[in-house]
Amino acid sequence: QVQLVESGGGLVQAGGSLRLSCVASGSIPSSAVMGWYRQIPGNERVLVARVSATGGADYAAAVKGRFTISRDNAKNAVYLKPNDLKPEDKAVYYCNVFNPAAMGTQRRLWGQGTQVTVSS
Repeated sequence: QVQLVESGGGLVQAGGSLRLSCVASGSIPSSAVMGWYRQIPGNERVLVARVSATGGADYAAAVKGRFTISRDNAKNAVYLKPNDLKPEDKAVYYCNVFNPAAMGTQRRLWGQGTQVTVSS
């Protein structure tokens, strides 16, 4: 079973930046969509950004222009570079892979989450 392992979260001052990484323990097909979601306690998990097989990216309106998503198919990895962080960006960030060719629980994978805290 492929698992996703995230790293790179932490505490940063407002206006600062981070680099979140997510690496799969096994092969992820290049046709899969890879993305990042975030969740605040008591709220639903929401999409932050996703990148398609061809490299096309979508961003939530709240982060567009500040966050950049990228992927490295050779490393089975996806990255998120949040810049100009704001206190409202504080959340647990989750890596996600959607593989339409997979079955069952391997069709949609989630990482364990990494905390991002922004101080004002």
